Formats: sequence, structure tokens, C-alpha cells
Amino acid sequence: MHKKTLLIITFLCLAFNMPAQEVILVKSGEGDATPRLQSAIEQARQHNGKKVEIRLEQGDYHIHRTSASTHIYYISNTASERENPDPTKHIGLWLRDLKNVTINGGGARFITHGEMTTFVVDQCENIMLCNFSLKAADPSMAEMTVVDVAARTATFRVHPDNNYEIKDNDILWKGEGWSFTGGVAPQTFNPQTNITHRRSLPTDGKVCVEEVGKHLIRIEYADRPNVYPGEILQIRDAIRDEVCGFIHRSKNVTLQNLNLHFLGNFGIVGQYSENLTYDRLNCEPEYGSGRTCAGFADFVQMSGCKGKISIMNSRFEGAHDDPINIHGTHLKVMAYEADNVVRVRFMHDQSYGFDAFFPGDKIEITDVHALKCLFAATVKKVERLNDYEIKLTLSHPVPGAVQEKEAAVENITWTPEVEIRNNYFSRMPTRGILVTTRQKVCIEDNVFYRTPMSAIAICNDARGWYESGPVHDVLIRHNNFIECGSPVISIAPENHRPDGYVHRGIRIESNRFTLNSAPAVEARWTDGISITDNYFETTRTIPDDSFIRLENCINQCIEGNRNK
Repeated sequence: MHKKTLLIITFLCLAFNMPAQEVILVKSGEGDATPRLQSAIEQARQHNGKKVEIRLEQGDYHIHRTSASTHIYYISNTASERENPDPTKHIGLWLRDLKNVTINGGGARFITHGEMTTFVVDQCENIMLCNFSLKAADPSMAEMTVVDVAARTATFRVHPDNNYEIKDNDILWKGEGWSFTGGVAPQTFNPQTNITHRRSLPTDGKVCVEEVGKHLIRIEYADRPNVYPGEILQIRDAIRDEVCGFIHRSKNVTLQNLNLHFLGNFGIVGQYSENLTYDRLNCEPEYGSGRTCAGFADFVQMSGCKGKISIMNSRFEGAHDDPINIHGTHLKVMAYEADNVVRVRFMHDQSYGFDAFFPGDKIEITDVHALKCLFAATVKKVERLNDYEIKLTLSHPVPGAVQEKEAAVENITWTPEVEIRNNYFSRMPTRGILVTTRQKVCIEDNVFYRTPMSAIAICNDARGWYESGPVHDVLIRHNNFIECGSPVISIAPENHRPDGYVHRGIRIESNRFTLNSAPAVEARWTDGISITDNYFETTRTIPDDSFIRLENCINQCIEGNRNK
């Protein structure tokens, strides 16, 4: 028999003997879909790890906070205990202790009601969420457009999605189970430039607030209002008590072809998880909705992950903070209870309570002022003392000279390789990408449009946000930076008492920079930085020698760059 024919017959025999993937169908319909979706997930659990697809019929699926699952999760970079004493999350789609499950929306649209966490993937493996959209029926981001401005008054048209009332001479924004007045970090959006900036509240300096028509508000001020016709104001509450999605202690999770039109309270957080892939993740307002903001804060926050983080073919437009932030966490050394026993503490009040170390993890003790590694060891035992403090028993005693230093501990086992490729970033008030990981990083073929701050920032600190750590291998290549804030690429470790180099191995190659101001690249305390074959064009006169600014950098290569 011909070898090719034999191979085909063998393949067909194997295929017919392979177990079919189980399919659980969920139909759309009126009313609250939360119980139907939860029931489908429980049905998937009964298959005990066999491949299961939860397949949704096209249509709208309303998910309500009042019927959501509840569970306490401590999530990095969210609300402090003072801001939110109860960290219970209200979860629409709760995948826990599952393997080999796909939720295929098939073009479905989830609509949330009330502030909630749309999905949680907790201690799972081989999970895919794909082919659906997400929006909020009552988005906790208020938007209103300036209709006209007079000497001491301004009139605003509130977006139809936002409910409100005038109460105590102020605007009370409200939804299902939530309300707030004032707000924080308001932004102004300019439709002509597609740029957002942070600004003061439109009610600051008010004398009188009144409703003058359906979704029309007039505010009288003590002085001339600092707004202009056509400007759109975005106002949100301060408390990050829920997140859009949470991937916790899971492995091999893929989000694919998702349209996330409102990421309420916070974005998607990956925490102590491994191998996360985001492909065609479109975080932007729904087309035709008239809304201009899609995010309460960050869109994608990866905290203490490992394996590979891939973010590809996606759009990030309309956030209230950095679209992508990938980092670890420095915990401050509080005391040495024995030479090999160290007590550490979460220091930033918005990151606490979660498990940051596991037996077998490798750690580094770092000087908080110099950001220099003082000592490395392996964790033998972890004891949680409370929501803020952890006791670590290490494989080796810590030298006395190290114990005298003010120090922090980083878990270097949980540091991921990162690939960020073929994405579009715009309409945020801050930076495009923050990344601090010692594994390989590739940022390639992206477009950054008019970010008011740096398009890419590489930091590392152990005194402020406590977001670790150093980078060792970064490639930034073939990106298009269009009129971004200066420096467009910022490499700025927060080592205020330097004692050696913090970062190393950074290559910035063949990018195009359209500059309003200089520098395009600014770096400090880096060993091994290569800036080659980049093209700089300017919208105004900028001296040729100001495009690149290096401070205390060694082993540098700057060549082949041009601006004509």
C-alpha cells in the first residue's frame, strides 16, 4: 500500500476514535441570564476535565449583581481596605478548579447590571473565553458634553446611558445599587484631537446646579468656567471595588476576539498565573454608542505572573489609566526573626492580602534606595500573619550586613516573558505600556497615538507603588509613536541613592517617532542600551542632539538613527 494512503487511513482511524468535545448550549432570552450561565459552568464541571465548550446562542445576556456569585478576592492595584473594607467580589461567570473549558460567545453580548466582576478564572487550566462583547447597562463612568458656555454658566448634555438626579446642589450619579457625587480623576476628551487629559471636576467652583431639560444640566459658577463647547467630560467614582475580569493562580488561559466596551471599576487582572494570551482584545467604546471612555482605570494589569504573557492584535482606546501594566510586587522587610526568617509587609494600600510567595519560589532581597540585589535565596516555608504581613523561612541565612539595609523582597520566580505585538493605543491620560520583568520582553509593531505621557515606561521602585523589578532583555522594535508625551520611551528606575546599574539589555530598533518635543528616548542607570536605526520626524524645530538623553548608562550603542 502507498505510504501516503496508509497515513491517511491511520489518521482517519485515530480521528474516529478520539472522544468528541462535549458541547453545552445556552440560549439567549429575556430576563436575568446569570443563573443559566452559572448552570452551564456547573454542567462543565461534571465532565471532570474532559474538553467542554459552553456555546452561546447569539443575542443579549443580562448579568445582574443581585444574582451573581460572591467570594472574597484580594486583587493587586485595586481598592485599599480604608476605601473598601469588604473585598467581596460579585461574579457573573465564575470558573473555579476547572480544566479544558471554552466559553464561546458566538457573537453574544453580555450586559452587566450593577457594579460587578464579569468573570473570574480561579485555579483553572486550559481555559478560553472567546467571541463575545461586554457592555454595562448602567456604566459607572458618567459622560457629558459641553453644549454652550457663557460668562459664568455652562450647559452640559448628559449621555443617555447615565442616570442622575440633582441633589443638594450637586449631581448624584446613580445606577443599580450604586451612586456617587463628585468623583475623582475626571478627564476631558477632545473629539478633534482624540486626546484625553485629567482635569478638575465640572462642579468645582459651582454656585448653582440645575436641570434645564431632559439630560441637560446648567451649572452657574463664581468665575468663568474652564470648559469649551464640544468638550466631553468623563467622571468616575474613586473606588476600585470590582474588576472586569480576574485570572487567579491559573495556567494557559486565552481571551480571544472580545469586544470590551466597558471595563467597570478596573480592567482585567492576571495575578500569580502562568501563560496568558490576549488576542483581538478590543477595549474601546461600542461603535455608535456615543460614548468615549471604556475603562475605569487600567485595561490589562498583570501582577506577579510567569510563563509568557502575549497581548496581540488588540485595540486599547479610552482608558482612565495605563492600558497595560506588567509588574511584580516589592514587599518591605520589616524584621529578621532569625537569620533565615524574614517578616515582610505589603506597603501600598491598594495591594495587599493576596498570596505573594509559595514554597520553592526564588526571591531577591533588594536595597530599596539603590534597587540593587543584596541577597538571593529560596523560600522554604510561608506563613501568612495577617492581610499585610508574611513570614518567610529561607534556604540560607541572610548575612548581617544585608540585615542592616533598608530592603524589600521580590519574588523572582513569578516574572513573565512578555510579547506585546500589533496593538493600537490611544485616548488615555497616562502612558501606553508599563513593564518591569527580568524575563524577555518584545514590544513590536504597535501604534501609540498621542499618549499625553510616555508611550512606554520601564520603572522599578520599592518606595512608592512598590512595583518590581529590573529588566534584563527588552526589544522595542518597528513601533509607530505618533505625537506622544516626552520622553516617548522612558527608562527611569526610582533609585534615588544609586549604587550600580538597575536595568540592562535594552534594544530600541527601527521605530518611527513623530515628535512634538524632545527627547524621544530617555534612560538612566542602564547597562547595555542600544538605540539604532530609528527615524525621528518633528512637528516643530527640535535640535538634532536632543532626541536621545542618557544618564549614567554604560555599554551603549547609538547609530543609524536619522531625522531627515
